[in-house]
Amino acid sequence: MRLRSCVACFLGVLVTASAAGAAPSVSPAAKETQCTTNPATPKRQMRAAWIASVVNIDWPSRKGLPAAEQQAEYRKLLDDLKAKNFNAVIVQIRPTADAFWPSPYEPWSEWLTGEQGRDPGYDPLAFAIEEAHARNLEFHAWFNPYRVSMQNDPAKLVPSHPARQHPDWTFAYGPKLYYDPGHPAARTFVENAIMHAVDHYDIDGVHFDDYFYPYPITGKAVPDDATYAQYGAAYPNVHDWRRANINRLIEDMDAQIHFAKPWVKFGISPFGIWQNKSSDPRGSETGGFESYSGIYADSFKWVKEGWVDYINPQIYWNIGLPVADYSKLVPWWAQVVGGTGVHLYVGQSTYKIGTSGAWLDPEEMSRHLTFNRAYADVQGDVHFSAKDVLADRLGAVSKVVQAHHSRPALLPLKADLGGSAPRMPIIVQAKRGTGGVELTVRPVDLGGSAATTSVAIYRFDGIDLPGACGFADASHLLGTARTKAGENAAAHFVDATAQPGTMYTYYATALDRLQHEGPASPPRIVR
Repeated sequence: MRLRSCVACFLGVLVTASAAGAAPSVSPAAKETQCTTNPATPKRQMRAAWIASVVNIDWPSRKGLPAAEQQAEYRKLLDDLKAKNFNAVIVQIRPTADAFWPSPYEPWSEWLTGEQGRDPGYDPLAFAIEEAHARNLEFHAWFNPYRVSMQNDPAKLVPSHPARQHPDWTFAYGPKLYYDPGHPAARTFVENAIMHAVDHYDIDGVHFDDYFYPYPITGKAVPDDATYAQYGAAYPNVHDWRRANINRLIEDMDAQIHFAKPWVKFGISPFGIWQNKSSDPRGSETGGFESYSGIYADSFKWVKEGWVDYINPQIYWNIGLPVADYSKLVPWWAQVVGGTGVHLYVGQSTYKIGTSGAWLDPEEMSRHLTFNRAYADVQGDVHFSAKDVLADRLGAVSKVVQAHHSRPALLPLKADLGGSAPRMPIIVQAKRGTGGVELTVRPVDLGGSAATTSVAIYRFDGIDLPGACGFADASHLLGTARTKAGENAAAHFVDATAQPGTMYTYYATALDRLQHEGPASPPRIVR
């Protein structure tokens, strides 16, 4: 609806409502479910990439890079992901019982400087969070709980390493060294080491991957007989005891994270198969490795108990693969999370593109995301890993961006962690500059649970009073911007796609850190 003659009176209504503290008549949340939306431009969707540090998979690209080069690499990763309309990163900051921050529990990571324990000269975690937030990317801190080292000789760890100080906490298995999940002191230590980062850094999420007990090696038993004999008397067998050990870690972490910071999300990315239906009637129609019995990860239970805020199964197989069919696993996981309030994000094997079989088809990954649209409980995707996203082999990621990321998206709302929608912001400046239309948005911040963390910018052609349905999907969403803290808090956004001489109507909304969205601002017209 374009009502040139009525804009002044409409603006007057909105400004009056704002001054009185009432909600304006344009509310993005109003009646969204009654609006016709485009499934290719969802308003809310998790779009993340894993940034792995272990063995320098993604960042830093190699050991011993000078700090300035490490920082430049990371900024480029973020810029490139942001350009593809990603909205979150999952960054590995504790890959092998070490740290990407000055931890009082564990040594500096060797993947930074090439020498375990050597200070890199800056705080990589603080830097990584700040740069992600500057681009309004959600930052999930990725921790590997029990892996101590990619080699199995404790003598090669720095002398002060806790694994050397407490050898009874560890076992060697195959080529690697692990903390024993069955040792109560080891588990407590792992939890404390992780919680130090939660307590001291402005992270948005805590993330575990699929490594709990080590993946089995043919002919090798996990060497935890002594630990089981000491601590497992209450359990009928070692397998139930091992699962209970992992469950205790997950339940503990859920409680500790949300006690310290209720808004921080806790998520896990388990192996894509829990159990096959042949083993348990509740399982999936698959025939592959079972994480329930193979690595003692009872991911089904974690969801049903509500110990996680999101589950991110690694469904790393193509559509139609008989032993583990993507088109069978996605519906199964959607059924598992249904009614629980736990978000489901699908782990995508972007690293397989261009390798063999179905992955030689540049459309395979895009078909995965199209398939997901049929399941409302699938709220996004996480790609392994960032370097593979940016490599864009076969042009497959470009196809994903064109078909599924053509517009930005807000993150899914996790309302049960608290928070509330902020009041409507004001676009205090909108002017044409050399780079496009420059917007400055000032929140009307109440603080507390209604504090504004970011703003969303919407654009409509001409003079447009769109009503609630104009905000129901991302068709008109230009992007988001982080607000600056302080007395003159504001967010700045440049619409680089604005065409000279074209008239636009802009709106802004305010979001808290859990993605509650408040009412739209008064419109701002740029001629």
